[in-house]
Amino acid sequence: MSSDPWGRVDETGTVYVRTADGEKVVGSWQAGTPEEALAYFERKYEGLVVEIGLLEKRVRTTDLSAKDAQTAIDHLRTQVDEHHAVGDLDALRVRLDKLVQTVESRREERKVQKAKQTDEARAAKDALVTEAEQLAQSDQWRSAGERLRALVDIWKGLPRLDRKSDDELWHRFSHARSAFSKRRKAHFASLDAQREDARKVKEKLVAEAESLSKSTDWGPTAARYRELMADWKAAGRAQREAEDDLWNRFRGAQDVFFAARSEVFAERDAEQVENLKLKEDLAEEAEKLVPITDLKAARAAFRSINERWEAIGHVPRDARPKVEGRMHAVERAIQEAEEGEWRRTNPEARARAAGLTGQLQAAVDKLREQIDAARAAGNNAKADKLARELEGRQALLDQALKGLEEFGG
Repeated sequence: MSSDPWGRVDETGTVYVRTADGEKVVGSWQAGTPEEALAYFERKYEGLVVEIGLLEKRVRTTDLSAKDAQTAIDHLRTQVDEHHAVGDLDALRVRLDKLVQTVESRREERKVQKAKQTDEARAAKDALVTEAEQLAQSDQWRSAGERLRALVDIWKGLPRLDRKSDDELWHRFSHARSAFSKRRKAHFASLDAQREDARKVKEKLVAEAESLSKSTDWGPTAARYRELMADWKAAGRAQREAEDDLWNRFRGAQDVFFAARSEVFAERDAEQVENLKLKEDLAEEAEKLVPITDLKAARAAFRSINERWEAIGHVPRDARPKVEGRMHAVERAIQEAEEGEWRRTNPEARARAAGLTGQLQAAVDKLREQIDAARAAGNNAKADKLARELEGRQALLDQALKGLEEFGG
């Protein structure tokens, strides 16, 4: 008979394995020595050890499903329970029991994880639906359309929910996309109609612009072109091809007119520059009359200069205020000299000025006498009040005396 710590072979060739429940028959061995029998069944045991080890590793490191893991465990447990191996079978049962616990723990973890993923997927799809419904009301056709297409790709990448929930959310999502597509289609249909209306309006504007291109009625025609341009902008855009062609015709007609006007105006500008030089010479001649020493001679000279001035044509618009201002300054100087002469030679005005001066002088003298009397009587308050009144009358007297001097004293 042969034996080792976990099994033995009796004299009949029967092989036994030792377990916690006592010896169990492993099998019968007649083909060789007892040692060979034990070695054979020990190799069977090592094979079970290797298989269990591999299963433990798969459970620990791969995404082996709980169902498949449990099937593999049951298969190995059957082999262990059938006692066709010599070794510590009880230890293998313990490892299989622990592996069952591990699988169950993994099953719960996956269940929790799946529930979490489902909740996250539901929240993500809810957010996609909400955003899609908001985008369905947008008028930003390009950006909103691109974003809706992106949302579809995001949706496809999310896990499915239960059928009812997934179908309900997809129905809302799909409805939002359809609503946006319907609004966009209606918008562009309306836009096409507007562009066709714009094309018809611009055809008429182009026809008028081309009819005006040969006009030489520069001012009114230029004004009409400005009105046509305003009408063009107000008409909106036509279809792109029509818009470009119509614009080229419209702009071309304007260019013909304004090029012709520019040529005429260039000649006119040259003439006006020459006119400006002539008027500057006259303004310089007029300025030599100031200051006025001989009013009659200055008046006659200015009249002659002004006649020559009127005979000269237009000057450039931006230069006109300056050169005319120089002439106006000389004219004002002559007018002021005339006014001064009139005051000096007008006896009525001089008498009025002298009379007013006399009245003011009498009033001032009287106030001074009243102030002296009030102070002599010790009534300073009355004296101060009269003094303030005196200041005002004195100022009026000073002005009147100055005016009287202009009449020659």
